[in-house]
Amino acid sequence: MLGIFNNTTIPALEQTMAFSQHRHELLAGNVANLDTPNYRARDLDLGDFQNALAESIDRARHTPASQAVSPTTRDDIYAGPRAATEQVVFHDNSDVSLERQVTELAKNQHMHSLAVTTMRSQFNLLRAAITERA
Repeated sequence: MLGIFNNTTIPALEQTMAFSQHRHELLAGNVANLDTPNYRARDLDLGDFQNALAESIDRARHTPASQAVSPTTRDDIYAGPRAATEQVVFHDNSDVSLERQVTELAKNQHMHSLAVTTMRSQFNLLRAAITERA
């Protein structure tokens, strides 16, 4: 990514969108395997991602631009699934709850949409500054 974006929210928004995309794939896989015996729901830990992203932002603020490094919250760190919290194990030994998965999908979609909208706003501000329009 170009150096001019390092001091904006764009890198953080990019990582948020990548995280939500990977999480959406896992959650959709959980719904697809709703009736699969012995299937365990998989998810990515949102709290771990938010903590890593916050640390990366803090580190970028305190690092001179000439020494800036790419954020450690790259999507490949969070590409692997974690075991979902087991609440109920059904008679077929699976733990996928359709209601929980749909709720998590909706939350994840909201996070992704918010990141896209914010990034679009950032690019519109940059476009206005470059073309000297208000």
